[in-house]
Amino acid sequence: MSEETAKPPEGEADMAVLAKGGRTNFFGFLLRLLARLPFLFIAGQLYGAESVGRYASALIIVELVALICSIGEKRGLAQRLTDCEEDHAPLIADSMLVALVISGVVATLLFFYPAPLFPNGMGSEWDRWIVLAIPGYALTEIVLAAQAYKYDIGTTVRARAIVEPWTISILAGVFFFIPAISVAGLTMAYIASIFAGLAAGLWPFFRTYGQPKNWVPHPARIGGMVMRALPLAAADAIEWGTRRLDIFILGFFAGPVAVGIYYMAQQVASLPQKLKTSFEPILGPVITAKLKEKDYAAIARQVCQVGFWIIAMQLGIALALGIPGEALMGLFGDAGEFVPGTGALAFLLAAEVVAATAVVSEAALIYMARVKNLWVSVGTIALQGVLTVALMMLIDRLDFRLPENADYFRAAGAAGALMLALGTASIVKAVMLSRLLNEKINSWRWALVWATAAAVVVGNLAILLPEWMELLFGVPAILAVYGWIIWTRGFGPEDRVLFSRKLGKERNASR
Repeated sequence: MSEETAKPPEGEADMAVLAKGGRTNFFGFLLRLLARLPFLFIAGQLYGAESVGRYASALIIVELVALICSIGEKRGLAQRLTDCEEDHAPLIADSMLVALVISGVVATLLFFYPAPLFPNGMGSEWDRWIVLAIPGYALTEIVLAAQAYKYDIGTTVRARAIVEPWTISILAGVFFFIPAISVAGLTMAYIASIFAGLAAGLWPFFRTYGQPKNWVPHPARIGGMVMRALPLAAADAIEWGTRRLDIFILGFFAGPVAVGIYYMAQQVASLPQKLKTSFEPILGPVITAKLKEKDYAAIARQVCQVGFWIIAMQLGIALALGIPGEALMGLFGDAGEFVPGTGALAFLLAAEVVAATAVVSEAALIYMARVKNLWVSVGTIALQGVLTVALMMLIDRLDFRLPENADYFRAAGAAGALMLALGTASIVKAVMLSRLLNEKINSWRWALVWATAAAVVVGNLAILLPEWMELLFGVPAILAVYGWIIWTRGFGPEDRVLFSRKLGKERNASR
């Protein structure tokens, strides 16, 4: 058999690469789930809603600033490496130098002026040291993006799904029992987790790229790189900000307890979010390669295919976590302290599902129309802000028998505003990409409706059980019936490659 006949068709080879990345990251999602739940339990039981609320407020600024300091390289690095035919190590070194300098300056300013991090005050002077995480987070983004360009998703899984979550989960428990830093235990554990994740990424990074040879920083070269990256960095910051603006605004209308409850619901809802963001590193290099060939039909096919995979997985997980939401939120605090966040949890899980189309569409838009994509992102976060504030003001006009009930409604309102804004962004970005490619962009399939209906029936039977049985047996039952219908009614041969190593093996054998 000739080499040409031994190779799978090029479209199948690309899909095999995407599927392999999807399989690896789905495994990473399960590992992250196993590690994240202990952290939420420890944070809720040991530290309480008020401390979690202060920690959440600081995290908003820290991670937003760190993302900006990474100058959009989480997604932009793939195109720069594709266009560069020389040694890649010096190019990546430029990015890391810029990120380190900018993040160092900003971290120093926030250390001496920490008010933006802690609008409700610090629990301890140790809390201000959270700014150390800013350069660590920014460098980790660049290192993992560089590895993803080489189709090494395993490093991202190890850093983000094993090292970081397990480090913060274990150390949050350990630091609570050390009197000197007990109050700032969440902060200290977070800093340690960020640098542990960076170390896990740097080891394979240096083996892959080595040290930059004959690298000399040049202001003109670095300045041009930064200017080119600014629209993408802004889009990254805005996309990330849509997941944090709700907490920021909620902090002005509600107390730290409500913010802590909302943050806990958000952490549960962010678990399925990792499924879609985990496809971004592997989708970027595939799309940039097709753009170089001007194969727009292939890009549309990849976007729709990955979009369906993400929606199908996220919807199943959203149903499994949302239907028994009260029992799940009851795990994280004493006397049901976090149960009032169940309404917010439901809206947040729905928001992640409707956002999937925007995320996969943006994976191509950032290379084809980065400025227009930026303006749509600006419009999205502006819409979210307007909707959130409007709902907060509406709730202020309502009368509640218990004052704290108003805060619970505010939390649900903030989540609902996020869902509406992300749904609007998905429609707009899908239409924009469709016009650019002159191809149809639609990841929706009717099998999702039938699978959802069956899962809801099973879930409503499960919530009749005692809470421990609801979680132990109900969640797997919901996933099982949903997964069976999606597999039999929704998945075709091109979808099942996500669960098959065959194409990947054929592709490797043909090399």
